[in-house]
Amino acid sequence: MNYRHIYHAGNFADVLKHAVLARLVTYLQQKEKAFRVLDTHAGIGLYDLSSEEAQKTGEWRDGIGRLLEGDLPAPIAAILEPYLATVRELNPGTELTRYPGSPKLVRMLFRPQDRLSAMELHPDDYETLHRLFDGDFQSRVTELDGWLALGAHLPPKEKRGLILVDPPFEIEGEYERLADGLAKGYRRFAGGTFCLWYALKKNAPIKAFHEALKALEIPKMLCAELSVRSDRETTGLSGSGLIIVNPPFTLKGELDVLLPFLKTRLGQDRFASSRCFWLRGEEAATRALD
Repeated sequence: MNYRHIYHAGNFADVLKHAVLARLVTYLQQKEKAFRVLDTHAGIGLYDLSSEEAQKTGEWRDGIGRLLEGDLPAPIAAILEPYLATVRELNPGTELTRYPGSPKLVRMLFRPQDRLSAMELHPDDYETLHRLFDGDFQSRVTELDGWLALGAHLPPKEKRGLILVDPPFEIEGEYERLADGLAKGYRRFAGGTFCLWYALKKNAPIKAFHEALKALEIPKMLCAELSVRSDRETTGLSGSGLIIVNPPFTLKGELDVLLPFLKTRLGQDRFASSRCFWLRGEEAATRALD
């Protein structure tokens, strides 16, 4: 209950997560039928980068701040357009002061028929999120442990959906909980697209986590990872990863283009790296990107 995302909003991990999230939303919008986004750990929805908390860490400067420095190559700009369009809309001037959390990001991308279910357990953050979406009939905010939503709130009545699970990884057992949560959610909604965020840090059990996911025998699971620095001399976050279940067929190719660029633009030392590979599905081999 102590985790507050305001200290980390807009950092390199948010850039990867939100860039992919925006691609997933726009892909679902290729069909006219409505869909629902379920955000299990929603936070407060909108972050003030000029606040004392955000300024204290300044993590956004090495994330969204760096991304917006200088021009973007045309292929990268095209991939990032849905994501960066929301950031620009929130910051019409020259100064970057506001950053959208996941629920605000997807809501800004919605068509009239699309819906959001946002879960937040922290009482203060829930109240802030509730005020942000008060009166918005396309959004439902619930004060609930997001892990419970993977059972109680699936499948959505729209029968089409995107489930974002991005716990703070502040307590022991989050990798195991993430694998168990996916198993529960997939049993209830096998046709949904799941996007799972996880931390890369020193001594993190990534291999065991990946093996646990593969053991679920879900047909299509794509993995994307971005590390911005070595984990040898830090106990904090050195990178982050995403597991995408039932990804759009175009996503692997887009990530093969995007990840090397993010490694270069956001990398903090010579150990920065990225990779994109199929845990299960169209390719069986892991391929690290240079």
